[in-house]
Amino acid sequence: MRKTVLVLSALALTATSCVSKKKFAELEAKNKETQDLLNSCTVKLNSCLEEKSGLNATLAALQSENENLKKNNSDLINSSKEMTVLTTKGAQNLEKSLESLREKDLKISRLQDALTKKDSVTLALVTSLKREVGIDDPDININVEKGVVMISIADNLLFKSGSYDVSDRAKGVLGKVAKVINSKPDFECMIEGHTDNVPIKNAVLLDNWDLSVKRSTSIVRVLQNDLGVNPKQLIPAGRSYFIPLNDNDTPENRAKNRRTRIIIMPKIDQFYDMIEKEMKNMSK
Repeated sequence: MRKTVLVLSALALTATSCVSKKKFAELEAKNKETQDLLNSCTVKLNSCLEEKSGLNATLAALQSENENLKKNNSDLINSSKEMTVLTTKGAQNLEKSLESLREKDLKISRLQDALTKKDSVTLALVTSLKREVGIDDPDININVEKGVVMISIADNLLFKSGSYDVSDRAKGVLGKVAKVINSKPDFECMIEGHTDNVPIKNAVLLDNWDLSVKRSTSIVRVLQNDLGVNPKQLIPAGRSYFIPLNDNDTPENRAKNRRTRIIIMPKIDQFYDMIEKEMKNMSK
């Protein structure tokens, strides 16, 4: 009996042992499958977390870019408004500048007209002088310099050497000049005496300045006293030897430098009056 029990126990134990191994294998297989699934999920989770992190970074960058775009758009709108204001002001300023230029052009045109009139009067004066005085005498030169009429008369035609007494021959030439001056009562006449650089000094003359001035005043007296020129039109001046026509290095050149210039010109105040009159016409 005991043997029987032992045999049965052994069989039972064997049967029980076989069932446990099978179940264990199933559980072990199930555990491995679960572990594999867990590992796969973990990998997917990590991948999703990384992707989420990247998406968050992208989202943050896009949000930042969106804010910048909003700010830029706002700045552009403000700049556009400012540019509109500036453009309007610029157009107004440009129009003012153009108007100012038009006014200046008109003023210049008026002044040019005044100068043209003055030049016309000067040309007529030169023509009149050349007709009265004549242009064949080499000792007399009539031309226009710096807008005024100049009559240059050689020293030997007017005075003796070192003298300021006007010769009789000179009075004939001065008479013709006086006729033209008397026909232009609105003009002034400056008489300039010029000498060479040879020093002069005697009981009457102190130096070349003195000689040039005395020659000028001598001619002024002839024009006033003998030829009836209004003294208000006459201006005597002496230039000594400081404005030569040529170098004072030869007798011929010194002779050319000894001369008297008679400058006939509009009165400066009247010339400005003429310009002012033109300017007033612009405002009408």
